[in-house]
Amino acid sequence: MARAPIVLVDGSSYLYRAFHALPALTTSTGAPTGAVKGVLNMLKRLIKDYPESPMAVVFDAPGKTFRDELYEEYKANRPPMPDDLRSQIEPLYQCVRALGLPLLCIEGVEADDVIGTLARHATEAGRDAVVSTGDKDMAQLVNGHITLVNTMKGETLDVAGVEDKFGLPPERIVDFLALMGDKVDNIPGVPGVGEKTALGLLQGMNGGLDTVYGDLERVTTLGFRGAKSLPKKLEAHRDQAFLSYDLATIKTDCELPAGLDDLEIAHPDREALVALYRELEFKRELAELLEGRDEGVDDVKGGTSAPESAAEGDGDTGESSSRQREDAVITIQKELDAWLARLQKAERFCFDLETTSLNYMEAEIVGVGLALEAGEAAYIPLAHDYLDAPEQLDRRAVLEALTPLWESADKTKLGQNLKYDISVLASYGISVAPPLADTMLASYVLNSTATRHDMDSLALKYLGETTTAFADVAGKGARQLTFNQVALEQAVPYACEDVDITLRLFDELMPRVKGEGRLEEVLETLELPLIPVLSRMERAGVALDVERLHAQSKELEARIHELEQKAFDLAGREFNLSSPKQLGEILFDEQKIPVLKKTPKGAPSTAEAVLEELALDYPLPKVIIEHRGLSKLKSTYTDKLPRLVNPVTERVHTSYHQAVTATGRLSSSDPNLQNIPIRTEEGRKIRQAFTARPGYRVVAADYSQIELRIMAHLSEDEGLLKAFAEGKDIHAATAAEVFGTELGKVTGDQRRSAKAINFGLIYGMSAWGLSRQLHIERNQAQIYIDRYFDRYPGVGRYMERIRAQAAEDGFVETVAGRRLYLPEITAQNRNRRQAAERTAINAPMQGTAADIIKRAMIDVDAWLQEGEFDALMVMQVHDELVFEVAESQIDAFKKEVAKRMENAASLSVALTVEAQSGTHWDEAH
Repeated sequence: MARAPIVLVDGSSYLYRAFHALPALTTSTGAPTGAVKGVLNMLKRLIKDYPESPMAVVFDAPGKTFRDELYEEYKANRPPMPDDLRSQIEPLYQCVRALGLPLLCIEGVEADDVIGTLARHATEAGRDAVVSTGDKDMAQLVNGHITLVNTMKGETLDVAGVEDKFGLPPERIVDFLALMGDKVDNIPGVPGVGEKTALGLLQGMNGGLDTVYGDLERVTTLGFRGAKSLPKKLEAHRDQAFLSYDLATIKTDCELPAGLDDLEIAHPDREALVALYRELEFKRELAELLEGRDEGVDDVKGGTSAPESAAEGDGDTGESSSRQREDAVITIQKELDAWLARLQKAERFCFDLETTSLNYMEAEIVGVGLALEAGEAAYIPLAHDYLDAPEQLDRRAVLEALTPLWESADKTKLGQNLKYDISVLASYGISVAPPLADTMLASYVLNSTATRHDMDSLALKYLGETTTAFADVAGKGARQLTFNQVALEQAVPYACEDVDITLRLFDELMPRVKGEGRLEEVLETLELPLIPVLSRMERAGVALDVERLHAQSKELEARIHELEQKAFDLAGREFNLSSPKQLGEILFDEQKIPVLKKTPKGAPSTAEAVLEELALDYPLPKVIIEHRGLSKLKSTYTDKLPRLVNPVTERVHTSYHQAVTATGRLSSSDPNLQNIPIRTEEGRKIRQAFTARPGYRVVAADYSQIELRIMAHLSEDEGLLKAFAEGKDIHAATAAEVFGTELGKVTGDQRRSAKAINFGLIYGMSAWGLSRQLHIERNQAQIYIDRYFDRYPGVGRYMERIRAQAAEDGFVETVAGRRLYLPEITAQNRNRRQAAERTAINAPMQGTAADIIKRAMIDVDAWLQEGEFDALMVMQVHDELVFEVAESQIDAFKKEVAKRMENAASLSVALTVEAQSGTHWDEAH
């Protein structure tokens, strides 16, 4: 398992931002505290989001740095620090140290340089790094192993995110800053070159300062305003531009007193925190401490989340927002009988299982939380077995008493991530019947793109409450207790809070869902009915040929060793193939291969995209790419999959997630079935290990070109509709139209090009992107695109219509009414706006395809429950359902399942499903 990333916090950036952005809180004596509170809230969010990560909080040290020696006027324009901010620095330092967080403040360099150095050390040690900052200059550090997180904006930037936000890749950010300068830091830049000019210059020249100054005459040919007069300005300020480059470059080789091993978070100093919070008059934080609630790790009770603003819904004024709640602990039969009587009369009840494991196949029930009304909850402990644990009711008897309630079709069963609880109860022979209600899914349907869907985040956002973390009652790390070891004094309020918060969230979320378009229909007819379907499929699992995978691992190991030796021969010496530094030395210093790109630190890039381009002309990069690919395949699949086989069932049981992707598609983990390769021989061999029991075969039923069919439906283009209605090969038909040839004379190359056009355009691909994919000139790619829209004008009209509609509404919808919000559809930044427009075009197709296969799963599962066929639905991957079917029923099953899947939606284009069978998954294609 990959180690958790190193988290590096730009404390100076957050201190200033919190001071200027948040309310000016003061104590009763007038001492300012707002910046301290703001930074602490951000740090607590990071600790919750990265519970296993080492962390450092880095601040600027007073005094001059090496940049002042380079340029005396550096930061000369900055006003002195306000007294109200200066007075908060030392209390903040004390709070950070009391929380157990390493604090770094290094003289002679800035916080940026310390962070840059630690991030480099992390990547060299094989660790990913997360830099938490609000400073745009940090974008230069981003690469495949370093990302930026801005907790104030809920923004995460990887390489693609930097390019979307700034219009340039990370390795061009320093050039960008050098050209336009920085008024805040008094970096001079080139006079007369602002943000737009710098962006146009770097994009147009497709390079950095060296490229620009190496061909100033070419600058005059660029299409933006002022380009013709720009070379004169650039030449006049050449030295100033390169000085600015040095000033803007983050130093990554600082000598530091602390290394990565010094960044582990220590236990908080409770006494110090209590004293500090009393002095700062932080009432809520003090109340949490006195109640035994550490500032710590967030217990994610179901759901996987996307980034969200840490400040959103916080509303903290220093007062505790917690409500009074009556908690009951049920340990005698009389108390249980009283609650059972109330539950029998209720139309709905909320429940939550406390268990020994998050793995639904291994979890044992420790207790049951129940709630009927907000502010009142009960916990039934059943298997707490710590020393001196009180006597508890018999687990089997309690579950039998509750079973009629769970199996009742007259009562709504309410929970957070109900699929987990349903799966655990199934192992006890209990079937939870609909109707169901799930707050995680209600939140997801309400807004799949801008919110987190775990209970704790929803409580903060919608109820303004901070919930108790699991680590607060069970500890964390290697010493973390399982819930059966948690004392009832801590277990009861924790379990009662879960059900109380969930019930209140449901009452808060559902009116919102009902008030937005057809979202209630999406929730009630797709997401909720899918819960038991996924639970059954997960528990069924899939058979795995472990011996085949072991054999493939050995084959891969031998091939990887061969490639390693071949790389050594090509390099002329041995080296670490996983070291970008050593590889760069061989490729660019020793073999003199031309440098295509540089890293933010100025080193020649050996990123995947660069190696793929170099592999067209040089043998060593080609070997490195193959070596990397096979090494990843071995570690991710052939080595890992056998370890995931359940020892009892001897099958693999994945976990499907409904509340992860923005478009509504399912994802899966342990293993991730969605990413198993199919286009390579090695990837197909992995699929060959997914098999069936003796006497059964694998059936794979796959929707054919579903997104193109949805495009035809949405665009109402006559040409596409006709091609599908006549059963034509759509890629060949497009090739005939675009290349002006007869359908029967379309070549294989023409069809492949048409396929790239068909799928590329629905993903918003530009002429530049198509030219790279087809290895043709950009103008030729544009000709193909223009011909496509001439032949299929309805598609072009649809794209224009959906862009305009998305800009007006702020969202797009699937055919079923699922919404995808697009917050950047009207962004001033052109690249971010265009990225949102591409999403607006594609999301209705991806989302509709997701809705269709979910409907198909629900319908097919209901049919399978009738028992006509001896078959199990065992996997869902993209547009494909995979089954394990008795050999004697294969032919009949394939026909019937294809028919049912084809009837899962009513579009103006018929859906087609191809169902094939085999002894393993690959053979069923």
